[in-house]
Amino acid sequence: MSVAPHAPTTDSARLFLALWPGPATRDALREWRDTWHWPASASPVQTEKLHLTLHFIGYVPRERLSDVSQGLDVPFGGFELSFGRATLWPRGLAVLQPNSVPVGLLQLHGLLHQALRRLELPAEDRAFRAHVTLARRAVGATPPTTGPGFSWRLRGYELMESRLGAGRGYRVVRRYA
Repeated sequence: MSVAPHAPTTDSARLFLALWPGPATRDALREWRDTWHWPASASPVQTEKLHLTLHFIGYVPRERLSDVSQGLDVPFGGFELSFGRATLWPRGLAVLQPNSVPVGLLQLHGLLHQALRRLELPAEDRAFRAHVTLARRAVGATPPTTGPGFSWRLRGYELMESRLGAGRGYRVVRRYA
């Protein structure tokens, strides 16, 4: 069971935890994303928004940001993700999955889940499926015949704010190493 997210207000931030690629990894993701054959209906994810979501948190009152930011600082030893599985999920979600999920990623996900619970924030109980979303509404897309052939060395994770409406986009709230 997960805790219900707070309702959005002008004094709240829409938060998520993510693995955010550096420039070289982001370029590799972009180049590989652009080798797909997308139907006209597809909406590829903007290059600067490519990431791997660890946990979606939802709306949190801004007055809690400092406590939440501190409470999500968990031990992190780093790991490497090797990508190679292009997949079309239901409802037209095109994703890139790692060849295998490293123990370090599963441990990080679990520690953050526990931290979210301690902070009385939403934490999904369904199984974690590590992936980078490449496009939405991609029913009928054709992935490349070969995998991307690159690895992503992780040395940290980020607490991100997703801004909707005017000024929309993502903002780093805190980086953890």
